[in-house]
Amino acid sequence: MKLRPVSYAVLSILFSGALAPAQQPTRPQPPPQMPANGGDVYRDAIIAQERAGLDALKSGNLTAFSEAASDDAIFVDPHGLAAKPEAVRNMAGLRLTDYSMSGLKFVPVSAEGGVISYLLTEQGTNQGKQFSARAFVSSVWVRSAGKWVCVFSQETPAT
Repeated sequence: MKLRPVSYAVLSILFSGALAPAQQPTRPQPPPQMPANGGDVYRDAIIAQERAGLDALKSGNLTAFSEAASDDAIFVDPHGLAAKPEAVRNMAGLRLTDYSMSGLKFVPVSAEGGVISYLLTEQGTNQGKQFSARAFVSSVWVRSAGKWVCVFSQETPAT
């Protein structure tokens, strides 16, 4: 079988595609990176927001307590689940006289939020009756529209 001569121009066209770098498929952009310290930069801000909510219950400022929670926040306690309006109504008769937070733990969940868990020891009045209680609390806080808001809070009585 006799081969025909091929021009160098044809060969260069044929091989130019074979030698060109392969097109890389486009990949989705990675999610925003956590701060180098794993998100602990927000730890103090989130703890301060949690304290502000407890201070609002101490001063009887239900407006401040309500504004610290997102409109779609969920609250869980031994009585069950509550949306924000119900939780605020339930707090209307509660007034803390003293509280302490111990054993604080912080877990970043995104570049804009985290979870805190702690043991809450509290005293006060509820519907005019004195009480003293201890509860394990976990709260999820996120920054939304430049403001920290609680989107979830759970309390479990500590015995």
